[in-house]
Amino acid sequence: MPRLLIIHHTPSPNLQAMFEAVVSGATDPEIEGVEVVRRPALSASVSDALEADGYILGTPANLGMMSGALKVFFDLAYYPCLDATRSRPFGLYVHGNNDTTGAVRGIESIITGLAWEKVSPNVTVTGEPSKDDLRACWELGATVAAHLSS
Repeated sequence: MPRLLIIHHTPSPNLQAMFEAVVSGATDPEIEGVEVVRRPALSASVSDALEADGYILGTPANLGMMSGALKVFFDLAYYPCLDATRSRPFGLYVHGNNDTTGAVRGIESIITGLAWEKVSPNVTVTGEPSKDDLRACWELGATVAAHLSS
């Protein structure tokens, strides 16, 4: 059964709402045959990444960058995953109080090196997530999971 790994750093109510929407989309009952595994970024291991068939990454934008927690995950997993996870699908959601540009740029740079395949538009939110933002998060989760089920 394909495994979707959601690696997230969720330190705020806004990110919690986004995370829950992503999980809800990924675990929609209409999407069959996909195991959804959730790991906080500081708990996600290299083994988790290698055993996954696709990924969703979630992070705050802290001082214009991805969270330190997600950066730690990439520091540990990048080289072990470099050749082993090429072409795997991924999605990304980022929350910032003012701007998400730097965080997205940093993550996309890493993803380019890993050669993962973006299968859904990034969801970037500043301020409190709207109903449309949460719907986009739901769609992100559902799209990546559906990509694995096909």
